[in-house]
Amino acid sequence: MNEQSRLIRNQAERSQHREHSVPLYLTSSFIFDSAEQGRAVFAEEEEGNVYSRYSNPNTTELISKVCELEGAEAGLAFSSGMAAVFASMAGLLRSGDHVVACRSIFGSTHQLLNQLFPRWGITYTYVDALKTDEWEAAIRPETKMIFLETPSNPGLELVDLEWLGSLKKKYPQIILNVDNCFATPYLQKPIEYGIDLVCHSATKYMDGQGRVLGGIVAGRADLIKELMFFIRHTGPAMSAFNAWIFSKSLETLTIRMDRHCSSALKLAEMLEEHPEVEVVRYPHLASHPQYELAKKQMKQGGGIVTFVVKGGFERAKCFLDALKMILITSNLGDSRSIATHPSSTTHSKLTEEERVNLGIYPGSVRISVGLEDCEDILQDVKQALDNSKQ
Repeated sequence: MNEQSRLIRNQAERSQHREHSVPLYLTSSFIFDSAEQGRAVFAEEEEGNVYSRYSNPNTTELISKVCELEGAEAGLAFSSGMAAVFASMAGLLRSGDHVVACRSIFGSTHQLLNQLFPRWGITYTYVDALKTDEWEAAIRPETKMIFLETPSNPGLELVDLEWLGSLKKKYPQIILNVDNCFATPYLQKPIEYGIDLVCHSATKYMDGQGRVLGGIVAGRADLIKELMFFIRHTGPAMSAFNAWIFSKSLETLTIRMDRHCSSALKLAEMLEEHPEVEVVRYPHLASHPQYELAKKQMKQGGGIVTFVVKGGFERAKCFLDALKMILITSNLGDSRSIATHPSSTTHSKLTEEERVNLGIYPGSVRISVGLEDCEDILQDVKQALDNSKQ
């Protein structure tokens, strides 16, 4: 079966009630048939659910689907995307460890590295996505992990995953951790290139309708087992309800991503020809500086388009305010198209220099292209550009 069929047919075991759709398991704990079974399950001699902070049939089903998509050995579900990113690092790093991180990462991930982890003696070095010679030079004896996003948020820079996998062969002790949220496991499969862990904000495309929060980490079974200890005792578990929503939504992931991508490419092509736009970034746009790499490791270009309007910050604000259909919010991956001004919202806590290094300018706008009729999306962006001229 292909991916679409497997996403629909992969579900929790049917109960004695013979339900067609998997039910919600809204329970905090689970009953043991005997004291001996309770002992055996806690001792991990017998498989079984104990407490929904550890596992639940709904989260188990969701994890199974994501692992199948990613080609991962095991996975865990978290209460949010940032909980997943944090756990994927904090659950494996110790005081004295060092992280090499691509500079073009999400604003909250920046704060983990430069504000929170230093409290616990964990250091980091930033490297440029496009300067691969910097990556190996940044590795130290105490380097435990390399963390990156590809494509990055919001600059849509790419990291060559095949090259990164070859670097891993030289430094097998280093954990390669990739945020695959923008691409989704439908468009890009980092584990095929030798990546150890993959993180997702399931809040985005895995839900696809802006309803619930969640995060996923998938990858090597030994690393996931270590992270399980972390999640059990710190508690960032996903709720059964949210897992049920995500699992249902994954049944349409491939169909939705095809539509997101086709409309996003058309929007990028239109923006590139528009006289009020300075720069357009979209991975499968021929003018993208890493176009060939994007074609190699991404099935399609994704649903995000980033561009810079002429006139800077004030023009960007006017453009956003002139939109009629497209919504202004900081989320992405929704069925509804969304516009965001990264420098004043998602990446506002960074310094101006840090933002420029990430390709975020005062006039930068990020559009998460939704599932509306493509012509309606294009028309709204066109009229907003025309009506925001200064």
